Amino acid sequence: MENRNLLTAGLAILVGGALLISGIAPFDRLTWVMEVAPAVIALVLLAATRKTYPLTTLLYILIAAHALVLIAGGTWSYARVPLGFWLQDLLGTARNPYDKIGHLMQGFVPALVAREILLRGASVRGRRMCAFLCICIAMAISASYELIEWGAALWLGQGADEFLGTQGDPWDTQSDMLMALIGSSAAMLLLAGWHDRQLAKLPAA
Repeated sequence: MENRNLLTAGLAILVGGALLISGIAPFDRLTWVMEVAPAVIALVLLAATRKTYPLTTLLYILIAAHALVLIAGGTWSYARVPLGFWLQDLLGTARNPYDKIGHLMQGFVPALVAREILLRGASVRGRRMCAFLCICIAMAISASYELIEWGAALWLGQGADEFLGTQGDPWDTQSDMLMALIGSSAAMLLLAGWHDRQLAKLPAA
């Protein structure tokens, strides 16, 4: 239990520190605010529920990793993240693909969050049905985010370019949702057994 608390505290410090550093001089302040907002909300919710509804260690690690992806995207804007340029050279793509990592995580992590909530609350019977519903929930979140991007485009006009990060791709919305589908499906296929073992070790609330 003590090791678990140290780990979660370390993750909180890591994400909080990255958030503070990223806010010093981001590429575009408004883009930074919009991109890191989900990470800030997650930090607040996890801090508020750490005693009443602690999550599995696996989920805390994945949420922290997702937050770091969001923070990097907010710092440079998704089209300018250095890791993305490296991937662009490695894969020979026509654009910086870092935003696809973000959308892959947007499916991967929420699917595990949904799985933990559904199984702990005994809200669904059967692991296959649980996996299906988790993928559906992740896709609903992805679609909602695309609607938010659409709203931002209407509200900000050209000022939304950095937030959208489409880089001239007319199929950006569809490929974003495909990455979320791949991420959520991969989470169910690869981590279900590990997640079940973590759930069994979860301290009583």
